[in-house]
Amino acid sequence: MESHQRVLSGMRPTGALHLGHYHGVLRNWVKLQHEFECFFFVADWHALTTDYADTSGIEASVWDMVIDWLAVGVDPSSAKIFVQSQVPEHAELHLLLSMATPLGWLERVPSYKDQQEKLRDRDLATYGFLGYPLLQSADILIYKAGKVPVGEDQVAHVELTREVARRFNHLYGRESDFEQKADAAIKKMGKKNSKLFNKLRNQYQEQGDHEALAVAQALLESQQNITLSDRERLYGYLEGGGRIILPEPQALLTKASKMPGLDGQKMSKSYGNTISLRDDLSAIETKLRTMPTDPARVRRTDPGDPAKCPVWQFHEIYSSDETRKWVVEGCRSASIGCIDCKQPVIDAVCEELKPIQARAQEYVGQPDLIRDIVHRGSEAARDVARDTLDEVRRAMGLSYK
Repeated sequence: MESHQRVLSGMRPTGALHLGHYHGVLRNWVKLQHEFECFFFVADWHALTTDYADTSGIEASVWDMVIDWLAVGVDPSSAKIFVQSQVPEHAELHLLLSMATPLGWLERVPSYKDQQEKLRDRDLATYGFLGYPLLQSADILIYKAGKVPVGEDQVAHVELTREVARRFNHLYGRESDFEQKADAAIKKMGKKNSKLFNKLRNQYQEQGDHEALAVAQALLESQQNITLSDRERLYGYLEGGGRIILPEPQALLTKASKMPGLDGQKMSKSYGNTISLRDDLSAIETKLRTMPTDPARVRRTDPGDPAKCPVWQFHEIYSSDETRKWVVEGCRSASIGCIDCKQPVIDAVCEELKPIQARAQEYVGQPDLIRDIVHRGSEAARDVARDTLDEVRRAMGLSYK
C-alpha cells in the first residue's frame, strides 16, 4: 500500500541532543527523508510519562530539539516536522484503541518493568506510564505508517502496534456486507485483472503461497479504477480477514549506534558522559583531553592496549585506517602519548560539529521561522491524521452524520 512508504519516528524532548542522538538516529533520518514520506515529531506527551512532576523545561527543549534537527540536515520541505501535542488526533486514537487493548499486552512490554527499575526515584505507578506504548501505537497508526525505524530494543513496541492494528481490524473491519463489497470492487478491476486476483487469492489462502500474496498486493497497488476504501477492503479480503483500516507497520531496523560516551559506556545523559551537539568547541576539546585512557599507561613510557581505552572507540568512528594503524602501533610501543592519541579525535569531532553549530546558530536567531516550520508541519500531519480518524470513527460506529 502507499502508506507502506511512510516512515514515522519521534524523539522525547528531554534536554540537549548529543553525538549519540546524531549517530544513532538523526543521520538515519536525513537519509530516510529522501527515500520515503517521513513524519518526524517531538514527543512532548511522551515526556510527561516520566517527567510529569516537573514540566518546566519541556517547551524550551522542544524548540531546541527542532533547531538541532534542522541543523543536522532534516529538511522541512522533505519531511513533516511537528510537535505531538499539536496534533490532538493522536490522543483521540489512543483513547479509542485503549477501549479494546487488553491490559496484559501493556504489562508485558519489556520496557515497562525495565524503566521502573531504572527510574526508581520517580513515581511511575501511573496510567500514563503504563499506557505509553499504546500512545506510541497511536502515533504510528494515525499516519498508517508502514515503516518505523527502531533499534532492536524497540522492536517489541512495533510488534505491540501490529497486534493492536490486527485486533482493531478484526473487530471493526468486517462490515455486514463485506463480501458483497469486495466482489464489487474486484469487478471494477476489469475481467483480466479480476480473474488473476481471484487466482492469486486462492493460491495464497489454499496453498499458503506467499509469492502469490505479494503479486496480488502489487496488483492492487497498480489499480486505478478502485477507491482507497475498496483497495483496503481487498487487502483484507486477500488475506482472509476484513477490511484493513489500520495497516500493520514493519520495524525498520537501524544499525545500532556505536557512539561511545566519554567513559566508554554508551553515550547517555543519565551517565553524564555526553558531548552535546551545541557544546562550545573549547569545552568539547577539554572533555576529550580529560577522557580516561588505558589504566596500564600510568607514565608516558608505559605501553598500552587500545582495546582497553575508551578513546579507541572514538577512533573507530572518526579516524581513517591510516590513523588507526598509527594509534595501535604508537600506543603498544609507547612511542606516542595519550594526548597525542586524542588529538585526531578532537580535530574530527570539532570538524563534524562546526557546520552543525553554525546552522543551529542561524536558526536560534530566527524563532519565528522555527515556529512557522512546526506549525506548517503540524497542519500537514493533521490533514493525514484527520482522514485516518474519520475512518476509525466510521468503523466504530461513531460517525454521526
